[in-house]
Amino acid sequence: MPDAKSMPTQTATIPSTAVPSGPQRKRGRPPQTAPGTVPGAVQSLGRALDLMESVAAAEQGAGLSELAKATGLAPSTAHRLLKTLQQRRYVSHDAERGLWFVGVQSFTVGAAFLRTRNVVAAARPVMRQLMEESGESVSLAVLDGADAVYLAQIECRAMMRALARPGGRAPLHCSGVGKALLAALAEGERVPLYQRIDFTRYTEHTLTDADVLEAALRPVAARGFAIDDEEFALGLRCVAAAIRDEYGEPVAAISCSGPTARVTAERVEPLGRLVAAAAAEIALALGAVQKR
Repeated sequence: MPDAKSMPTQTATIPSTAVPSGPQRKRGRPPQTAPGTVPGAVQSLGRALDLMESVAAAEQGAGLSELAKATGLAPSTAHRLLKTLQQRRYVSHDAERGLWFVGVQSFTVGAAFLRTRNVVAAARPVMRQLMEESGESVSLAVLDGADAVYLAQIECRAMMRALARPGGRAPLHCSGVGKALLAALAEGERVPLYQRIDFTRYTEHTLTDADVLEAALRPVAARGFAIDDEEFALGLRCVAAAIRDEYGEPVAAISCSGPTARVTAERVEPLGRLVAAAAAEIALALGAVQKR
């Protein structure tokens, strides 16, 4: 979160997801399934993925003991799995500092997701044009469970600017992209999501009640864009619009964010129109039919 002297950001860190390693079993007894584990799942693979997620969450690298604790694994088990992942280049190891980092193969596999979606390729030229027209940073995000995940950003040239690291997460109830994605869903899809949102209060402006949020989302469709008015970070204002496919379903959201000193209340409406037009242009590039 930015303070009054720092650069406003929308950067969020991907939390590590640790799955319990499961109860110890006596020799000769059938294996027990840990709570939340899908029957038939391969335990060693699950443990390796837990390690991968923990390594990814540690931006400055993580030591063996830290990773073992985060995943509930014995250090010896964690080390064997990490060595296997290192051999396949999914993680790398800095022997001098004893830290583990994400490897190049992880990027290769992750980039395949973007290729299959094609939304980033279609959006990037429009995002750059929007950045030039608005003078503010432009971001692209998709819905992932009870969060929005940033896929790409075009940073503006100003010294004070909003940052959204690709792969970072944003809460649905108080971010521009999150509110745009929620508003684009049918009510029957939106309401169940409220049960999964923790409604954390980030600032004094954050909406922390599902009914209040629902009421705030109703005008979004008519207006064409959602607004984050210092709800996620003080000093940061954001407008965002959903990008819909040919069936009218939201596939992503595009946002324009900046410090409130530049993105004043008077600029919200014209910036919102620019963002809504950019979302429609990207939708056309993805094959959506233009409304007459």
